[in-house]
Amino acid sequence: MKIFKKVALVAVSFVIASLYGFNSKEENSTNSLTNISIKETKVAYFASGCFWCVEGIYESIEGVEDVVSGYAGGYTKNPTYESVGTGSTGHAETIAVYYNPKRVSFQTLVDVFFGSHNPTTKNGQYPDYGSQYRSIAFYNTLLEKQIIENTIKKLNKEVYHGKIVTEVKKIERFYPAEEYHQNYERLHPENPYVQKISIPRINRFKHKFPELLKKEEK
Repeated sequence: MKIFKKVALVAVSFVIASLYGFNSKEENSTNSLTNISIKETKVAYFASGCFWCVEGIYESIEGVEDVVSGYAGGYTKNPTYESVGTGSTGHAETIAVYYNPKRVSFQTLVDVFFGSHNPTTKNGQYPDYGSQYRSIAFYNTLLEKQIIENTIKKLNKEVYHGKIVTEVKKIERFYPAEEYHQNYERLHPENPYVQKISIPRINRFKHKFPELLKKEEK
């Protein structure tokens, strides 16, 4: 979340250019990626349980520039943590992963997604249950959709015996979560949930994918 929290002074010419096709991190923070080359940065979206945990997992990956916790996959506008938690908005807790495709591929991000949660659990990841915690792999392009579907097909055949319940959905809109949710695991190591659930889950990922970690995370 270091990049997301920076506020940059942007020239008028950049603002004008952004209106004609620059992809922003989300609609309300167009300039938050000033220190990242926009041409080299892509965004992937995943939902696999509590976003405190998932954010920490993806932030530790080499080639990932930033991760933002938020909400996606639903049908109501401007969801909040409280409204999403009721299960009535259709949204799932989702993370937006800003990554450099020259350093980490979308396929790798998908492999991390399936390798860091249980994709056979419908509407939840222990100890969190409800539609807001369901498993969703979002895609921006048909190629990304094909990568996700091919991965599911392979895992269903070799590992999960056809039991994967992960949704494959085109990303329509991503709403960043409230500021206090951003980088929560790192900022609140004393929180009982973080200690008992988030950190163990992140450590299991690190043990499983040591070759993907940033140097400071090893």
